[in-house]
Amino acid sequence: MNPYEKDLDRRAANHQPLTPLTFLERAAATYPHHVAIVHGASRRTYAEFWRRSRQLASALSRRGIGKGDTVSVMLSNTPPMLEAHFGVPMIRAVLHSINTRLDAAVVAFQLDHAESKVLIVDREFSGIAREALALATVKPLVIDFDDPEYPATAPFPKGERLGSLDYEAFVATGDPDFAWSMPDDEWDAIALNYTSGTTGSPKGVVYHHRGAARMAYANTIHAGMAKHCVYLWTLPMFHCNGWCVPWTLAIQAGTHVCLRWVRANAMYDAIADHGVTHLCGAPIVMATLINADEADKRPFPQTVTFNTAAAPPPEAVLAGMAGAGFAVNHLYGLTETYGPAVVNEWHLEWDALEAGARTAMKARQGVRYAALEGLTVMDPHDMRETPADGTTMGEVMFRGNIVMKGYLKNAQATEEAFAGGWFHSGDLGVMHPDGYIQLKDRSKDIIISGGENISSIEVEDALYKHAAVAFCAVVARPDEKWGETPVAYVELKPGRGATESEILDHCRSLLARFKVPKAVIFAEIPKTSTGKIQKFRLRELARKG
Repeated sequence: MNPYEKDLDRRAANHQPLTPLTFLERAAATYPHHVAIVHGASRRTYAEFWRRSRQLASALSRRGIGKGDTVSVMLSNTPPMLEAHFGVPMIRAVLHSINTRLDAAVVAFQLDHAESKVLIVDREFSGIAREALALATVKPLVIDFDDPEYPATAPFPKGERLGSLDYEAFVATGDPDFAWSMPDDEWDAIALNYTSGTTGSPKGVVYHHRGAARMAYANTIHAGMAKHCVYLWTLPMFHCNGWCVPWTLAIQAGTHVCLRWVRANAMYDAIADHGVTHLCGAPIVMATLINADEADKRPFPQTVTFNTAAAPPPEAVLAGMAGAGFAVNHLYGLTETYGPAVVNEWHLEWDALEAGARTAMKARQGVRYAALEGLTVMDPHDMRETPADGTTMGEVMFRGNIVMKGYLKNAQATEEAFAGGWFHSGDLGVMHPDGYIQLKDRSKDIIISGGENISSIEVEDALYKHAAVAFCAVVARPDEKWGETPVAYVELKPGRGATESEILDHCRSLLARFKVPKAVIFAEIPKTSTGKIQKFRLRELARKG
């Protein structure tokens, strides 16, 4: 026997499952009085954050919630969302964060598919939640969150209560000294996030404790989150669990600055008043900051790191952000990789390049996160790596501990995604000679608008329900504000008429607002000899404007 394997067994003293839950425990013990959460006028220390998370876990446990149960939340970037990221997995349950922008039918699908036992819902979203609960088969325990910091001048009024339980009262029933549980295995599920995929049916992406912990470490490194950093919540926490940042900040005892709505004056106020050092978001957030009215802007002395994981920002946007005091960090990833798993690691010598060459470097997605073991570009048919020549296209593939467990209750999709021992991203790209990847197109018909995935097939299905539509195709059109937006090409039935406004009104009646096409172009849809729609030609037209 190998001597390094003899009498050197794993045991409790030398092997514990990786989990982000211990990060909060350590932060509370080390920096109990440091401010962990800022929400309006309220402040919560790490000791309070830890205590409330255990109370939430205890209250859920007393209701019979335990290992493998799904706790769904429909919350904005508020303290209960942060508490749920720790309290729910403390009882080995699984956190399901619902995109608050979805329509009721999709929310109902997720509740049923996840077999949700509990739904915690902010009163801002009670209207959609009520519709979803009426459509859903499951009957979860409903807990209402009535935000005491909800402004009287809010753009969206509170809705009615849906259940008989108030969040604060519910948490108060829990034991602050609750004996929480480590996961039995680091492979145990910690979170569930739904993604549109290539069809209109969402797929449930399952994260494990090991991946969440590794991602938190990687975020600390690649986003430069130093001790006591201050993070402004402009990225929705329902999106890939906020790129795992709810767990990340506890490593360095950072401060979460909650933000319910992304507005220029609120962001500048938070940055100036709280000394914000980091934030994340799509191009729309950058545009909101640099195009803000002068009356909404505030000066601040620190340089703020802005992490963006959408399309590469144009040079003018990068210059505008730098002039406003922001340093942009370009990332790339997917829901299936816990958020960003690729970073455009910048070389200082690239600053000396002429503008065109510098822009070309910034357009690349980059290299793998330290927590990712493999990143490559392959021919998906023979699983051979493409030449690293910057021109030969293949599919971007991932391998490592920050790749999902798989798709919930969808074995076929899981096997297809992991075919050949790699995760198939569905994104087409090239590998440059220096090992940096660059995306060129998407094999999936997914439109990423403002950081949100839109299934073109789902939008097309809605269009086809209009009586005058014979053929249609939805593709992405570049947009400076949103990164890209959906545009619909529609061919009408002979003898039938419809206006753009009629088509858009029809879509609004069936889809969430952000999925509605931004334009409708009436034209004959290009097709192959077999009748298949040639989307690549429509993409070319859309890119040309």
